[in-house]
Amino acid sequence: MSYYIRRMREEDIPQVVEIEKIAFSRPWTRSIFKAVLLLPYAAYYVAAEEGTPEKIVGICGVKKIFEEGDISNVAVRPEYRGRGISRKMLNVLMQEAREDGVQAFTLEVRAGNEIAVNLYESLGFRTEGIRPRFYDDPVEDALIMWQRPQEE
Repeated sequence: MSYYIRRMREEDIPQVVEIEKIAFSRPWTRSIFKAVLLLPYAAYYVAAEEGTPEKIVGICGVKKIFEEGDISNVAVRPEYRGRGISRKMLNVLMQEAREDGVQAFTLEVRAGNEIAVNLYESLGFRTEGIRPRFYDDPVEDALIMWQRPQEE
């Protein structure tokens, strides 16, 4: 199968909410996604499997605050994991955000999510802090990771 990354549209929201419910203990709702799509400083993306009708297999987003991008909602349907979809989505998200002036990115990830932590580290993110008991169901700390511009 082949996949492509594009900006999220309102008609994607039902599938996106499905993915959220599978991936997160506190999933975003339809109304939250509708609202975030209207934010001029936010960009949300989907990974879509080619075909008709389109099947959304992954999501991610970024909120741009001056030169910083706060990445959130990185998730892929379980049966599509391990295919490089998150990496592809993040590469598109970060490239487009850089073109819009973002110089550094941050995100939070469950401390025990080794697969995600390894992915983020391979993209140049480094752990710079911890939010104790940030997640629930199960309760777990969040790592605060940053990817900052290389110093010359």
